[in-house]
Amino acid sequence: MLGSLNGDVGNAALVLGLSASVFGAIAMATSARTHSHRMARTGLRYAWVVLGMAVLAFVMIERALITRDFSLKYIQQVGSRGTPALFNVTAAWSALEGSILLWVLVLGGFIAAVAMRYRQRLDDPLVAWALAVLFGISTFFFILTLFPANPFVAGPPGVTDGPGPNPLLQDHILVLFHPPALYLGYVGMSVPFAFAMAALITGRVGEGWLLETRRWTLMSWGFLTVGIILGGWWAYEVLGWGGVWGWDPVENASFMPWLTGTAFIHSVLVQERRAMLRVWNLSLLVATFSLTILGTFLTRSGVLNSVHAFSESDIGPYLLTFFAIVLVSSIGLIAWRGDRLRSPGAIDSPVSREGAFLANNVLFGLFTFVVLLGTVFPLVVQAIQNRKLKVGAPYFDRLTGPLGLCLLTLMAIAPVLPWRKASEELLRERLFWPAWCGVAGLAVSVAVGGDSVQSLLAFGLGAFAAGSAFRQLAIATRRQGWRGLVGRANGGMVVHIGVIVIAVALAASNAYTHTQRLVLNKGEVAEFAGHTFRFSGSTQETDDRRVTQKAQVLIDNRDTYEPSVHRYTQTGMMIGTPSVKTGAVKDIYLTLDEMPADGSRATIRVAIKPMILWIWVGGFVVILGTLLAAFPGRNRRRPTDPVSAPIPVAAGE
Repeated sequence: MLGSLNGDVGNAALVLGLSASVFGAIAMATSARTHSHRMARTGLRYAWVVLGMAVLAFVMIERALITRDFSLKYIQQVGSRGTPALFNVTAAWSALEGSILLWVLVLGGFIAAVAMRYRQRLDDPLVAWALAVLFGISTFFFILTLFPANPFVAGPPGVTDGPGPNPLLQDHILVLFHPPALYLGYVGMSVPFAFAMAALITGRVGEGWLLETRRWTLMSWGFLTVGIILGGWWAYEVLGWGGVWGWDPVENASFMPWLTGTAFIHSVLVQERRAMLRVWNLSLLVATFSLTILGTFLTRSGVLNSVHAFSESDIGPYLLTFFAIVLVSSIGLIAWRGDRLRSPGAIDSPVSREGAFLANNVLFGLFTFVVLLGTVFPLVVQAIQNRKLKVGAPYFDRLTGPLGLCLLTLMAIAPVLPWRKASEELLRERLFWPAWCGVAGLAVSVAVGGDSVQSLLAFGLGAFAAGSAFRQLAIATRRQGWRGLVGRANGGMVVHIGVIVIAVALAASNAYTHTQRLVLNKGEVAEFAGHTFRFSGSTQETDDRRVTQKAQVLIDNRDTYEPSVHRYTQTGMMIGTPSVKTGAVKDIYLTLDEMPADGSRATIRVAIKPMILWIWVGGFVVILGTLLAAFPGRNRRRPTDPVSAPIPVAAGE
């Protein structure tokens, strides 16, 4: 029977993957302790088995969806004979069980990639322990897929069709890219975490292990950035509320590890250069990985009411237990190696690059705390007082706005600061042109009608920071041509420019969006914000999945836009889809609030949103800068160079 084939093969793959994870962890731990090359090679084979079984399990769930195998409970929940082929594929990760299976697949890929990357050094205790930690993480997630989140459990007999995935996940191609990108970022952070744990276990807590994590961290951070940006784009194009970021708890769950990961990427430069902040950097990696687990708990345990979150499940206690194990074991290892983690260096002056990086870390830490508090506090109140509390956008905007402005200021000043100490004369010389850029940016903002204090500060400080970044890039390209853009330092400046563009665009959009609700009879014209809107008529389309009503709106007697409402026949859900006129300066964003069946009248909500396009442009620049930063610049030590020698461990330790 086809259904039993998908279920039986899928379950067998999960059992074999779990076994390979356990034996892989044992093999690599044994290799690390005994320097056994044979055990190391065995661990490499187990890495490929883990990946192979994860791939096989994922193929079987996709096969079950494609063949409409309604003998499986998961397919009964997310499958449908009327779902288009693309969204039938993405349904694999549209609910709890499939999303955990996707995590297992991505983790298997990272384990195999690490094993292959260091295949000539698998008996190096640092590499061996890192792989043992990764195998341990894999063991946990295979346990999840086998027990509380098994997608291959048989469902009730006789089911011949299902509701399909959430209608919100059947309306845009971004569902094909947004979740996998987030997972590549989430799961990828396990690699630098594993090397950090390996450094603590082996006692090699100097700066050598950082070389092994540099590119893995940048790659994972880049994927997490892509996932967050695509999520904002999806929200803007699909949800219909007109924004790209609403401080939704599940949005916050992906944003928090991004914040701590960003702090680590900056802070690690101080450790490499001055051998300082060792405990802090280890703590940042622990926090980043722990927040990915916490984010998984928030998203998949059912404790949150969110458009992104899944329904209530039994997975919560497992994730909280694993979260506690990660925190306790990590803190225990850091405490055990505390005497070896003392930094020999000290900050000579707060007006120095290391001083700026420390301030940067404090701001990112505060930012993370604000987001964490606003996300988790309602859960604590509900658990203690059994009442629901909602922390909305005003809380986040009020507290994160000043922190963002401070970060823009640091982005302007930090790149021009030297290590150890900056003289007043040097600061005047290096900040002269960036400061004038800031003044010019502020003046232009006022001239075009800016009147919001926070947005004007964002424009002025953004121009200040952009001037500083372009100054650094101009120096680099003057010396080395376009090759000067390659490497961590100047690739980082490109990332800064992208972040500045996003920050300025968000400030403009939040401060200067104008909205109006228009009730128009057929043929009627209304004016708003210098544009005319004519309701020309309506259309209705019907297919196997849904009935779609579209309002035809002629804007400025030139372009016709069609905001719509879909009613899904299986579930009866009503989902609106906006229609957007995108421009370099502003977007005109239309949503259909109400329209009778005869199409004689339409209620249209219009939003004029400035600079939205530049959010996506800034995101592209950030990704470009990340790629440039991931390539080695000149005179840069290669990750394959020998790492620092182990610190001798006294007897009895």
